[in-house]
Amino acid sequence: MIFDEMKQKIDRAETIAVLTHENPDGDAIGSGLAVYWALKNMEKNVDFIVPVLPNTFKKLPGADEIKSESSFENYDLAISVDAATIERLGTGGKILQEAKESFVIDHHGSHINFGDIDYVEPVSPANCQTLVAILKAWGVEFTKEVASALLCGLITDTGGFQYQTVTKYTFDCAGEMVEAGADLTGIYRQVFETKTRAAMELQKRALDRMEYLEDGKVCYTYTSLKDEEETNADPGDYEGIVTIGRAVEGVEVSVYIREIGDDFYKISTRSNEYVNVSEVCSTFGGGGHIRAAGAKVNEKLEDIKENILAEIRKQL
Repeated sequence: MIFDEMKQKIDRAETIAVLTHENPDGDAIGSGLAVYWALKNMEKNVDFIVPVLPNTFKKLPGADEIKSESSFENYDLAISVDAATIERLGTGGKILQEAKESFVIDHHGSHINFGDIDYVEPVSPANCQTLVAILKAWGVEFTKEVASALLCGLITDTGGFQYQTVTKYTFDCAGEMVEAGADLTGIYRQVFETKTRAAMELQKRALDRMEYLEDGKVCYTYTSLKDEEETNADPGDYEGIVTIGRAVEGVEVSVYIREIGDDFYKISTRSNEYVNVSEVCSTFGGGGHIRAAGAKVNEKLEDIKENILAEIRKQL
């Protein structure tokens, strides 16, 4: 079985790197920390590498042990979690390629295999849900640390258990994590209800720029690097902006574009009922889930706006 093959790679590895995608969300950090704690409890020499850790997740158990760069030149094993392509790993892609062995655990429908072993569950609402069965197969004890990490991913990637992909099994997994000691109320408050002042200021600018297009079915907004500089925003302070537009009555698709470089932008999209935003973003070299997807584009802002509207329009 594939889980046994993964465990065999772990057993023969002395140094292990855990990697996830750039600009990590709660499912990426939760997945990585869950695997990190599992391996640490197996007494493995493991690094969870995240170049820039968003403030939102810095209070999770073990977050202070996350490293911004690798400790070794070459790892015996590299494990990627919650990344659809090797490009999404950023600098972690090189670490994975140079490791002696690798395997990948993901849940994106747009996944492209890039490990020695790739295990993908595209129907899973969160990669942390996928990990529950895997960790059990490895014989991992669900300590408070492991459970807290998994619950973080379950909460964030399901939007607080509200998305259509949520099943009874999702709630069963969450309940099991609470029984193991994870603080549901505390984690929920941390990831959804607590914002820095900079995040609120950045959100306010995005709200001021919101436009309702295509007869109100599309909500569009953007922020610039200047906005982030003037608000003293930290990595992750832009999280949640894209979901605001989706909550507006009559809106089917919310589009948020964030400047990340000179004519270089990150597109984030969310949809409510029928538009496949993963298909929309794939046109720009991105992807994700049917109702939540993104891409990076090197074009002028106005061109990106018009091009993405043209793709959305095909499905309205």
